[in-house]
Amino acid sequence: MKLRSVCLIFILAAAALPGAAMALDPFTIHVVDEVSGRPVPLVELRTTHHVRYETDNLGVVAIDDPECLNEEVFFFVKSHGYTFPPDAFGMTGRKLKLVPGGRAEIKVTRLNIAERLYRVTGGGRFIHAQKAGLEIPPFRRGLRGGVLGCDSVLNAVYKGKLIWVWGDTKRLSYPLGNFHATGATSELPRDPERGIDLQYLKNGEGFVRSVAKMPGEGPTWLTGLTVLSDKNGREHLGAMYQKVKGFLELYETGLCEFDDETGTFKQHFPFDPAMELKHLGHPVPYEDENGEEWILYADPLPTVKIPARYEAWLDPGQYERLETGSNFVDDEGREVVPHRGSLAWNQYRERWVMIFTETRIEKEDTAPSQLGEVWYAEAATPFGPWNRCVKVVTHDRYSFYNPKQHPYFASDDGKVIYFEGTYTASFSQASEPTPRHDYNQILYRLDLGDERLRAGE
Repeated sequence: MKLRSVCLIFILAAAALPGAAMALDPFTIHVVDEVSGRPVPLVELRTTHHVRYETDNLGVVAIDDPECLNEEVFFFVKSHGYTFPPDAFGMTGRKLKLVPGGRAEIKVTRLNIAERLYRVTGGGRFIHAQKAGLEIPPFRRGLRGGVLGCDSVLNAVYKGKLIWVWGDTKRLSYPLGNFHATGATSELPRDPERGIDLQYLKNGEGFVRSVAKMPGEGPTWLTGLTVLSDKNGREHLGAMYQKVKGFLELYETGLCEFDDETGTFKQHFPFDPAMELKHLGHPVPYEDENGEEWILYADPLPTVKIPARYEAWLDPGQYERLETGSNFVDDEGREVVPHRGSLAWNQYRERWVMIFTETRIEKEDTAPSQLGEVWYAEAATPFGPWNRCVKVVTHDRYSFYNPKQHPYFASDDGKVIYFEGTYTASFSQASEPTPRHDYNQILYRLDLGDERLRAGE
C-alpha cells in the first residue's frame, strides 16, 4: 500500500472518532477572595497527576484538556499568602465536574494583609480569560514589547508622564534578552487597579531596546531614578548606572541622563572608584525644619541626601552621608533585618511609611522564604526611629525582592497605597519556577486602615 493511501486512511479514521472534529469549549474556574470578591491571580490549581495551572490576572483558569473535560477532577489549591480549607482527609482542594462551557468559583482566604492585584509585566497575563472568551481591553492582550520577564522596577513622573525602567529582561526567541535596561512610558492611571497601559520603548523588531547601554563590559543596571529641575526650570531625568561583570561583580558606577530625542540614557561621567557616597535606591523628596528642600536616597533606609537641584545632582561634592539605623522587631520581638525597599510620606497616616523585604538570619529550613517576606513600618521622620514592623506579604520558598511603593497611585488621601516587587525563584529554595509569572513584577494594594497594622502598638 502506498504511503499516501496509508496517511489518508489514518486521517479518515481519526476524523471518525467521537468529537475528533469538534473543539470543546473550556471549563472556566474563577478564583476570588472570599471577603472582597476580587479575583486572585497566582493561585495554583494542580490535578492528582500533577498537571498545573495558575490563575491569570482575572483570577481565571480555562481548562480545555480533552482528558479532563466531562470528568470529575480534583484540584489541589495553593497560593502564597492565601489558604483553602482542607477536607476530612486533609486534602486542600476541591473536586469539580468539568462540563465543556461550564464554570465554577473557588473562594480562598487571604492571610496577607496586603492584597495581590495583578502581574504588571510578562506574557500570558490574561491568557486564561482570553481562552474563556472574556472581554479583555486591547492593552492587556498579547506579549507587550516581547517582554517575558524583567527585573526590579524604577519609575518617576517626568514631563507629565510616568517613566518606567526595569533591569535584565527575558524574551521568547532566545535565552538571552536585554541586559542594558528596559524602558516604557504610561499615563498616570486614575485607577491603577484597572491596569497600566505600558508603552514599551522598542528596537524596531518587536522587542524592547536597550535604554542605558553604557560603555564597558557586562550588563548595565540603573538605580536612583531622579527628576530634578535646573536653575532655568527645565526638568531632567537622571539615574546612577552600574556596570556589572562576572557573578554580580560591580566594577563601575556613574551618572547618566535620559535623552528625549533618542529615548535612551546618555553617560555623563563615571564616579571616582574611591567615592563612597552614591545614591542607591529610590529618591524621596524631603523638606527640613529650615525649609530647605532635599532628595533623600533610600533603599529602604536613607543613606545619602543632596540639595533638590539638578546642578547639585551633577556635583558629587554636594552629596551628604546620612546615618540612619533601624531596630526592627516584629510583634513577637524577633529581629527583622531589612534588605531592600522604599520610603514615602503618607498623608493618611501623617507619617513616613516604609515597605521592605528582610534578609533572613535563621537557618534556611525555618524560614517561609529567604527573600520573599514583605514588611510595613512607619516613623515620624524619614530618619526614624525605625522600630516596630508588621509583615504584610509572605511567600512559600520564593523571592519577592526590591519592592517599590508608588506614592502617586495612593488613593483615599493615602489610606490605600500600592507597591510592586520582583517575583522570582532566584535566591530562593523553590523547586521549580512558576510558569509565566516567574521573574516578573506583581502589584499589591495595602489598606492602611487595616487594624492588623496597628496591633501591638
